[in-house]
Amino acid sequence: MIVGPRQLHLFLFVVATFNNFCDGKKVMMEYIGATGIPITFDSVPIFDDIDFHFILSFAIDADPSGNPQNGKFSNYWEPSLTPESVAAIKAERPNVKALASLSGWSLGDTVLRWQNPRNPNLWITNAFSTLKALVIKYHLDGIDIDYENFPKHDSNFAFCIGELITLLKNQSVISVATIAPYYSTVAPYLELFHGYGEVIDYVNYQFYTDKVRTAKAYLKRFEVRAKEFGEGTLLPSYEVNGRGIQGDAFFEALNLLNENGFDINGVMIFSADASLSNGFHFETRSQQFLLNSTVS
Repeated sequence: MIVGPRQLHLFLFVVATFNNFCDGKKVMMEYIGATGIPITFDSVPIFDDIDFHFILSFAIDADPSGNPQNGKFSNYWEPSLTPESVAAIKAERPNVKALASLSGWSLGDTVLRWQNPRNPNLWITNAFSTLKALVIKYHLDGIDIDYENFPKHDSNFAFCIGELITLLKNQSVISVATIAPYYSTVAPYLELFHGYGEVIDYVNYQFYTDKVRTAKAYLKRFEVRAKEFGEGTLLPSYEVNGRGIQGDAFFEALNLLNENGFDINGVMIFSADASLSNGFHFETRSQQFLLNSTVS
């Protein structure tokens, strides 16, 4: 039997999804370093039986004034998150990985936007080389894609990002790649996911932007996004002291997801910076949930 490109792509996608179900530990995704609040990795509670992914926020392909740099990324996360501190927490906690999140909403007062590069291959080349340098310097394991503003018309985002992730993985620069869509950016991320799903490990969908505040409403939104992005890769998410569902209602939602047959592989929280003020209550309870949750 001769396997064509479409069949091979489908096979690789199924394998990637299956591996997310069966790789053993569940995952905790935690954004950190985006708000300018001094914070350290060792202040965050990390359970031994959880794969804990710190997502350093953000690496941006712009200069300090917000001017686009055609794929040349620089780190803008909190300076207390040093290369030495990344190496130290990973040495102390073998279950920890570190990722760089790309772009985010803004740099200072400048709103960041995906800029269609005139030469996509040059953008990919620049992004690969600068991100490889950041990976080496900061002992990173992967990248998270968090572009949040797009052109009104056609975009080459899916091609550029998909090829970038593929190249970084094929060259063994990274081992993990995640994406972070929200309600108004579903379209470009679905294009990316459908074209390059085999190299995307998790979907950090920003459910807190959907403005749902009850467990039942959260379940309905999760069902919609699971059909779009796949149950095996999609993580429920929570914004500390922020938008959307808040407090114990989030854990009611997680339990309701379980009761309705969803095998929750992980949780994403934004962010550790905000959790400093509450003793990391939601990180602790989320990890407890993941360790105790099973599908009935």
